[in-house]
Amino acid sequence: MSAWYLGVDVGGTNLRFGVFDGAQCVASYRTELNLRERCARAGEAGAAQQLVLEALASGYHRLREQCPQIDGVGVAFPGFVTADGVLRQSPNIPHLENFALEAQLSEQLQVPVLLENDANAAAFGEFWSLRQDHPEIQSLIYVGLGTGVGGGWIQSGRPWRGEDGAAMEIGHLIVVPGGRRCGCGNQGCLEQYASAQGLVSSYLEYTGMPADPKIIAQLAQDQNPGALRAFQTLAEHLGQGLAHVVKVLDSRQIRVGGGLSAAWDCFGEELCRQLRSNMIPALQDTVEIAAGNGDDQAGMRGAALLAREVLAA
Repeated sequence: MSAWYLGVDVGGTNLRFGVFDGAQCVASYRTELNLRERCARAGEAGAAQQLVLEALASGYHRLREQCPQIDGVGVAFPGFVTADGVLRQSPNIPHLENFALEAQLSEQLQVPVLLENDANAAAFGEFWSLRQDHPEIQSLIYVGLGTGVGGGWIQSGRPWRGEDGAAMEIGHLIVVPGGRRCGCGNQGCLEQYASAQGLVSSYLEYTGMPADPKIIAQLAQDQNPGALRAFQTLAEHLGQGLAHVVKVLDSRQIRVGGGLSAAWDCFGEELCRQLRSNMIPALQDTVEIAAGNGDDQAGMRGAALLAREVLAA
């Protein structure tokens, strides 16, 4: 019998669950849940952590009705994840500091659990897909454009977490000194310009009118000046930030995912131009940047594949 693993992708406003037979999703479930607001209202660590555990367990049990044999669970969670499965902090979800999520969820579900940073999991999902046609590739940089800006790096075929689980927090590279205030406490962070909320802030700044990202993307396709300028700002700062990352990591593959990547046609070409213009000349033509594979399963798939590799070892 095949080994089936559940991959869970925890986002700012929704949770996605997928049962995978290898890389093939055999069943999935999605639920709208704003963990940031719910955990803030919980008021303290114990209540917030219990809320997260209940939400993850609910999705697991729902899919168990369709797939009785789930051999393990991989959870892709936004935040700083240590090697022993502790969520040290989730910058955009309050009251989850030093949360032993891996161990507590495993005890509750009575199956092995692997916890990974959400961008690292998505990076591994994209890396796995790319390797099917290019087995020689060993590294990949991933950037996820969603509620914030996440980053993941696959090196020698494995996610790189860093010493404290905080590697590749590229959303908090400062690209505009003294710029917009960020939730991390600094000013001018990349995610204040290249995330969905950053796009909304730019459009509001340039036009005086609020609009959600999907509307702004449609306006950009219709050549609306304010929307085009907002996407230009996104591409300019993301290209600058990624160029710095490549200068440090020297990786030839970059994939852009997350919800905002659906608007790739609005900023992809300019992003490529900005990345190249900010690169060291010797590296300008060595880097391939593209939108992710587009099936919106990279986080779930990566979490499930990592769980399979680690938990079955």
